[in-house]
Amino acid sequence: MTRSSILVVEDDRKTTELVTMYLKRDGHTVLTASDGPSGLDAAEQHQPELIILDIMLPGMDGLEVCRRIRTVSDAFIIMLTARSTEEDRLRGLNTGADDYLTKPFSPRELAARVQAVLRRAPGRAKTADRHLSANGVELDLDRYEARFNGTPLSLTPAEFRLLATLVAEPGRTFSREQLIQRVFGTTYDGLDRSIDVHMNKLRKKIEPDPQTPVLLKTVYGYGYRFGDPP
Repeated sequence: MTRSSILVVEDDRKTTELVTMYLKRDGHTVLTASDGPSGLDAAEQHQPELIILDIMLPGMDGLEVCRRIRTVSDAFIIMLTARSTEEDRLRGLNTGADDYLTKPFSPRELAARVQAVLRRAPGRAKTADRHLSANGVELDLDRYEARFNGTPLSLTPAEFRLLATLVAEPGRTFSREQLIQRVFGTTYDGLDRSIDVHMNKLRKKIEPDPQTPVLLKTVYGYGYRFGDPP
């Protein structure tokens, strides 16, 4: 079982205690914060591997905390939201979150999702090739580093895993469902559009013209591929 340092930023004490109990039971080290500013400070100071972040926080809402964390950390971020509309969930992804869970949620489901995410961390990927390279994109799976034409890329964990999946098999078309399983795991029950959000963000980082992608191709009605088929 993968054990990691996890930060829980949640202002409801009972929710924090319950989530902490489940995570500690799985062997994780758990840090907690009850408002936005202290959550941001904890993320900067302790650099946890994963952050569970509520959207509705005193002092600074979770969306702003997420934006600021993304300037100092590449930790995987799971957002907790009481807002169940598709637009609200996509807003969280657009600010830099990798995944989300809608309240009320099962702490057992959250713990299972955390484990699925950590098992898929690039440094633990089960592949013989620890370096991937194609069309100017270079990925070091052990160092968790990405470059495009020699320039370092700042990627979220979900973006890194998505890009690694595509670059590992250039020209292969993946369905959205396949990419969701590679990036988030089989327990993920979110929106298919989550992959679209992460893909659009990736395009802005490596495509000269994101509106006319050369590397990250859309296969309409199905999914995506990296480059052209062989």
